[in-house]
Amino acid sequence: MDLEGRKIAILVADQYQELEVWYPLLRFREDGAETVTVGAEVAQTYLSKKGYPVVSDEAIADANVTDFDAVVIPGGWAPEALRQDPNMVRFVRDMHAAGKVVGAICHAGWMLVSTGIARGRRVTCYRAIKDDVICAGGDYVDEQVVADGNLITSRMPTDLPAFCREIKKALVTQAARAASR
Repeated sequence: MDLEGRKIAILVADQYQELEVWYPLLRFREDGAETVTVGAEVAQTYLSKKGYPVVSDEAIADANVTDFDAVVIPGGWAPEALRQDPNMVRFVRDMHAAGKVVGAICHAGWMLVSTGIARGRRVTCYRAIKDDVICAGGDYVDEQVVADGNLITSRMPTDLPAFCREIKKALVTQAARAASR
C-alpha cells in the first residue's frame, strides 16, 4: 500500500490501447492509490481498439490539478483525440507545470508534442511517432522507460511493468518530500 493517499488520473478516449489503461489502473489501485478515469464526459463509455469498454469516472472539465498527484496518458489511437481537446491539453500541461508526475506510453507522445512538454526533454515513445517527438524538440531514446524529472515515458505495452515501477517510484519520492516539509 505504498501509494495510499495518492490520486492518479488516467485519461481515456475511444481507441485506447487496452493494457495501457487497465494495467496501470489496476496496478496502482493494488498499491493503494485512488485511480480515476478521466474522459471528455463523466460516466461516458469509451471503447478500446478492440472494443473493450471503460467508463469515465470524471469529466476533464471538472478535473482539478490540485486533486491529483499524477496523470497517465495511454496510447493506442486515443491520444489523437485527447490532444484535440483543449481541456485535456491544459490539464496535462498544468500537471507538468505543477511538478506532478506525467506518464506517457506509446502513442501518448503525441500529447507531449501538443502540450509542448517534449521540448528539451529526454523521452521515449512508440517508434512510429519518434519523428513527431524529435520535431517537437524531444531528445528521443529507444529505451524501455525514461524518467526525466517528473516526466516518465515508455514505448509499448510490454514496457508496462517498468513504466508503472518508475511512476510508483516517483510518487513515493514525491510523497516523502512532501512529508519532510
